[in-house]
Amino acid sequence: MIKYYFLVASKDFLLYQEPVEEILRERINHYNNLKKKIDFGVTTNLSFLNDPDLIHIRLQLVKPSIAIISLDSQFINWLKLRIGYVITDSFISSSINLKNSLASFDSISFI
Repeated sequence: MIKYYFLVASKDFLLYQEPVEEILRERINHYNNLKKKIDFGVTTNLSFLNDPDLIHIRLQLVKPSIAIISLDSQFINWLKLRIGYVITDSFISSSINLKNSLASFDSISFI
């Protein structure tokens, strides 16, 4: 089982009001300089929020919403402080399906 940490907010807020693309590109460059594997992704697939422990978060969301998911809790906490007006939490899963994602753990590209 793997623990994933996430940040979720409205799509409009994350993609158009905040410089998230620039922040994530800088993070990717930082990881590449350290030769560290990318451990985060951006997704529109919020099916993980159907978990009974996370349904309260799904009920708070402005539709449509997107999530940034990572294996690194400090990165998600840093993003929350940097961006603000987001919801953060975590979940445990044997794997994660980033179907319908804007990015994966292996590469990132924005639409």
